[in-house]
Amino acid sequence: MKGDDAEGRLRLMAEANKVCPVCEGSGWILVEEGGRSIAKRCACFQERRLEILLAKAGIPKRYQNCSFKNFEVHNDSHRDALRISKQLVKNYPVQEVGLLFIGPCGVGKTHLAVGIIRELIEKKAVPCAFYDFRDLIRDLQNTYDPEADMSTSEVLAPVLNTPVIVLDELGAKRTTAWVEETVFYIINYRYNEKKLTVFTTNYLDKAEEEDKRSEFYKKGEETLIDRIGVRLHSRLYEMCKVVEMWGEDYRKVAKQAGYRF
Repeated sequence: MKGDDAEGRLRLMAEANKVCPVCEGSGWILVEEGGRSIAKRCACFQERRLEILLAKAGIPKRYQNCSFKNFEVHNDSHRDALRISKQLVKNYPVQEVGLLFIGPCGVGKTHLAVGIIRELIEKKAVPCAFYDFRDLIRDLQNTYDPEADMSTSEVLAPVLNTPVIVLDELGAKRTTAWVEETVFYIINYRYNEKKLTVFTTNYLDKAEEEDKRSEFYKKGEETLIDRIGVRLHSRLYEMCKVVEMWGEDYRKVAKQAGYRF
């Protein structure tokens, strides 16, 4: 866990633990109904719960303000991706099929993935978590160090059991037998337990020379199958709806226009 991220989460949780002057921190208030006092949840209870869920989700600082409302629609693929993302939130928990956002860098894949878990937390109080593919693999590899602070099972537990997770940048770390087996175990477990997973990847699903997306990729670039292997790719298609996004890199265009990040 990065220092800045950890500090941010601790700060959010400290704010969430402030004592409410109405219920004095109990989470309950007494109201008069029908001539008798009835205990009801204080309004602060739900607010505090949502703040804690957002803090525990581990959304990186760069994406903490991402939402459906501020997602920029520049073409049909963005419009469709936003519609599908909203539908997933609306259907949850009935919908068991996750999403796999595929597209080049800077088209808003991670923005929408974060938007999904923010909406699920804020509207349905669903525990969610964000994981960067490379960071997760590194954290798991580090558990094999005899001096590691956490065991493999401790790192894996929230990845396996959180109701909804985002696994960002799938394929960013080149597949080895160990990586492929580990990631397959994670997504296969979640698939069998009917836990929703949202993936993003910068790699094309397959090489398509004449496709309208090809102008946004380098010719001969590796595909998603090249990066994660056939078995893992096949399981992804069983548990996810593929959402293709294309267009110019927002960040590059904005930088050229003089915007600072």
